[in-house]
Amino acid sequence: MTPTEDQDARTAQVVPASAGNVDKIRDILFGTQMRDYETRFARLEETLLKETADLRESSRRRFDQLETFVKKELEAMEARVKMEREERTEVASQHARELKEQHETFHRRLRDLDDRGAHVERDLRDQLLQHAKNLTEAMRAHHEDLTGHIEKRFQELRHGKTDRAALASLFNEVALRLNDQFQIPGADHS
Repeated sequence: MTPTEDQDARTAQVVPASAGNVDKIRDILFGTQMRDYETRFARLEETLLKETADLRESSRRRFDQLETFVKKELEAMEARVKMEREERTEVASQHARELKEQHETFHRRLRDLDDRGAHVERDLRDQLLQHAKNLTEAMRAHHEDLTGHIEKRFQELRHGKTDRAALASLFNEVALRLNDQFQIPGADHS
């Protein structure tokens, strides 16, 4: 072996022997403190586990409360929406009834107006017919008066004027006189 190898082999033998010694020395010097640390770590770990469990339980309770609260709020909101829907449905039904009543009232008024219009039209026709009859009667009476008046005038003219035969003989006489052919009875011709 070379001197370096020999030294390495001795160091290797010393190291395992010294490692066991170091543990013993460490146990003597720090043993109580290490056990104390281990106890503290165990308690700390136990406290952490307990606090984690408590935190988990608290979180679970809070989530349950939050879930209950959200469910209640959703139910309340659903109830409000349902109530509003029912109110709107009722309002819509009421509006529909009011519109129907107004339609019926309007229809009834329109029918009344039609009936009144027909009655007024019938009255106007009756009045027009009566006026037409009165006017026809007045025109007939006036026509009869005019006809009577014309007939009276015609008779007056007929009696006041010369007769056709007399007029013809008068014209005949005038013609004869113009021709000097007319002789007056009882007169001498010289």
